[in-house]
Amino acid sequence: MSFRRIVTLLLLVFVPLCHAQTTPATRVDDAAALRGVHTGKGVFLIDFTDPRKTAFYLEIIRGTHAGLIRQGVKPDFVIVYIGPTVRFLTRTPDSDLEIEHNDDLKAVATQVAALHELGVRQEICAIATRVFKVDNASLLPGLSLVGDGFISLIGWQTQDYKLIPLF
Repeated sequence: MSFRRIVTLLLLVFVPLCHAQTTPATRVDDAAALRGVHTGKGVFLIDFTDPRKTAFYLEIIRGTHAGLIRQGVKPDFVIVYIGPTVRFLTRTPDSDLEIEHNDDLKAVATQVAALHELGVRQEICAIATRVFKVDNASLLPGLSLVGDGFISLIGWQTQDYKLIPLF
């Protein structure tokens, strides 16, 4: 068998194998769940005790927002912050928190601002700010103070927003 014929046979065998390995993987999306959905209405309940976890999940929410857009669905999100999470949503956190978690608090502020820019409504519970001694005048820009986070959740769910609890 000639060298040329051997090379031709090898090419006939290996080129299809190489091509199969470079073919894009099966598309990963949410098409089944989003069939017929034009607007994704979600209300996220956030109740964390850790600012790093708070920043992480806010970034995940941004990704979810982008994912809906990428799949042709208009996101309509509300975030309701309750509990100790409110301590991370101020321009003047208590000194112990700032010393221990300064970078994480900056990340939270960055995520809050980015979500605000996307048009995500962000509510902070006045009961929680009172309980955790957060000065409402020091809240990060882009947050809306509401009287009671639970009442807010009831209202949003009554308006057909789907609850996504994060804690």
